[in-house]
Amino acid sequence: MSKILIVDDEDQIRKLLARMLELEGYEIFQAFDCKSALSEMKKANPEVVLCDVFLPDGNGVDLVMHLKKDFPLSEIILLTAHGNIPDGVQAIKNGAFDYITKGDDNNRIIPLLSRASEKAIKNRSENRGELPEDKQYSFDSIIGNSELLSYVISLAKRVSHTDVPVLLTGETGTGKEVFAQAIYKNSLRCKKPFVAVNCSAFSRELLESEMFGYKAGAFTGALKDKKGLFEEADNGTIFLDEIGEMAYDLQAKLLRILESGEYIKIGETKPTRVNVRVIAATNRDLLGEIEKGNFREDLFYRLSVFRIQLPSLREHPEDIPLLADNFIRSFSEKLRIALPEVDPSFYDILCRCTWKGNVRELRNVVERSMIVSNGNILTSKDLPIDILQICGKKSPGEISCSDFELAAIERRHIMRVLEYTKGNKTETARLLKIGLTTLYRKIEEYGL
Repeated sequence: MSKILIVDDEDQIRKLLARMLELEGYEIFQAFDCKSALSEMKKANPEVVLCDVFLPDGNGVDLVMHLKKDFPLSEIILLTAHGNIPDGVQAIKNGAFDYITKGDDNNRIIPLLSRASEKAIKNRSENRGELPEDKQYSFDSIIGNSELLSYVISLAKRVSHTDVPVLLTGETGTGKEVFAQAIYKNSLRCKKPFVAVNCSAFSRELLESEMFGYKAGAFTGALKDKKGLFEEADNGTIFLDEIGEMAYDLQAKLLRILESGEYIKIGETKPTRVNVRVIAATNRDLLGEIEKGNFREDLFYRLSVFRIQLPSLREHPEDIPLLADNFIRSFSEKLRIALPEVDPSFYDILCRCTWKGNVRELRNVVERSMIVSNGNILTSKDLPIDILQICGKKSPGEISCSDFELAAIERRHIMRVLEYTKGNKTETARLLKIGLTTLYRKIEEYGL
């Protein structure tokens, strides 16, 4: 049974709403102004707040902002006697679930409360340390709304409904397993097994037996038949993380599965057939590994039917505040501490870091900062000393979280072209169609 807090200074309207909602099965709490509303919130922590706009000691639109800061998992619906579009827009910006007019929208209240209650319950279940299993690795769990990340997510969504192999590439900590799980959850095989194996975690012999299984008596200690992970994943999906670490001779067996759907277990003579979708991931340059003779070229092209390059965090820094805010909320619940306010300087320093460990490193830094913080405000002083030393000082021309406009786009584009030309500035200037002197000036200006 959901709890509803009704905030209205008109006794008759408040009591009428309370009676109506009690008949719908809600547990009702009442307040007549902002001060009593905050008091009731602390006592009851309701899922939904139904709040009047004009209150004796304040404005409901402003109250929304304060409530969402202190009680972020509750949903707030504003009621007003006189519809006002600017107020409605500001209320939504402040975090309100919806904004309705008394009398005109009476028929909307019950369905609206039901939807708000469902969302609040979902918010609370998702923020108890970990997301529910069916949501933990969905596309909705990927935080960020930058153009670059949105494009990558759109590619992953498109390929998820197919059965083609997918190769996820990118630096350590960019979320390759999260994307692999999201593709699986959104695929036609989502009801079938998902099996993940880290190819770098096993020796060559152990990886072979784990992936492909063996027949009893195949070697000393093989006392009974063992299913391999491919067999366990039959009709489902297998995720091969760190595929670049796989021994060269095992790559041939993997290639055979991709081409024919069959392989031979250790000690067996007859092939085993499986129907498995393969998603692979690596932080290595596989084309470079092919040149070195460490990776099969034919396997690379079979795995990379659909290749997705996951961006490093420094390529979409505008998502850093969103990610940090999400981690703060999560760790607030996990560490059982009050949700702190965040000083803007905390975000600004995070945005100036290069994050070689990407999202994983950012997560660890935020968690540590929350543990060492002594007050209700998270400030730059709570960041690790190495982060402050490296990122604490803003150099001339460097962008921060508030500067994600044309300059930020230009900086990222120049950085990509420099990576493409492997640092060749003359070629970079030619491709950008700018003078070499201009390029050098921009490199210095943006700290590239």
